[in-house]
Formats: sequence, structure tokens, C-alpha cells
Amino acid sequence: MVKKCSFVTAINCMDGRVQLPVINWLKENYQADYVDMITQSGPIKLLSENKEPGVVAAIKRCVEISVERHGSCLVAVVGHYDCAGNPVGKEEQLKQIAAAIEVVRGWGVAEKGVEVIGLWVDALGGQCCAGKVRLGQVGRVI
Repeated sequence: MVKKCSFVTAINCMDGRVQLPVINWLKENYQADYVDMITQSGPIKLLSENKEPGVVAAIKRCVEISVERHGSCLVAVVGHYDCAGNPVGKEEQLKQIAAAIEVVRGWGVAEKGVEVIGLWVDALGGQCCAGKVRLGQVGRVI
């Protein structure tokens, strides 16, 4: 059973198609009242490659505010289909999600009781829907 959280955090792409599916999934699956949305073009690429330290530091600072000031108990790292800022296939993005999760965990959030998960947003039947990435089996979305 997942714990109820007033606040959860999503490191998400700026793409407007994926905002509501992520918010809805997090509210439904974590009974969250609010989702602190940290958006950037292709954030999983930026986090996993760590080639733009200023951008990564800004994302980290937002996560710290969400965790420390809002009491967020979860950080979701999100990838999605047809990403303009990270135009690679799903399998590569799932690997990036796994690497980005490790980066976020390295910020010490787990020591504060914060869970870090991966989400994948896909287009099914013309609608976007989010699903949790099962990290032990990269490429599998539940």
C-alpha cells in the first residue's frame, strides 16, 4: 500500500500533453492533494547525462524546496513518447529514467523518506496515459 501524501513532486517535460496524465496518475496512485511540477525540456536526458550542470542544479533546488518546504514524500522522474527535447526511442528513454532516478536518489532524498519512481507517458488511443516504470525490468511499464 502506498502512503498518502499531501504533496508529491514530478520532474517532467514541459510538453503540455503530459502534464495532466502525470498529475492525474500521481493523485490517483498516491492520494496526493498537490503535485509540484518541475518542468524542463527533456529532463531525463539532462539528468542522466549531466552535461548541463546549471540546469541540473536548478532542478535539484526545486526538488529540495518541494521536499523541505512542502513535505513532498515522492519524486517522479518522467519520460514520454514523441519528446521534442529528447528525440530518442522509448527503450533509450527508459534507460535514461533509470539513470535519472539514481541521480535524484544521490541528492539524499531517500534519507528523508522520499520515494523516487519513474513514470512513462504514452499515447494510447489518442489519449496520453501514465504508468510506473518497473526498474528491475527496464522497458516494462506497469
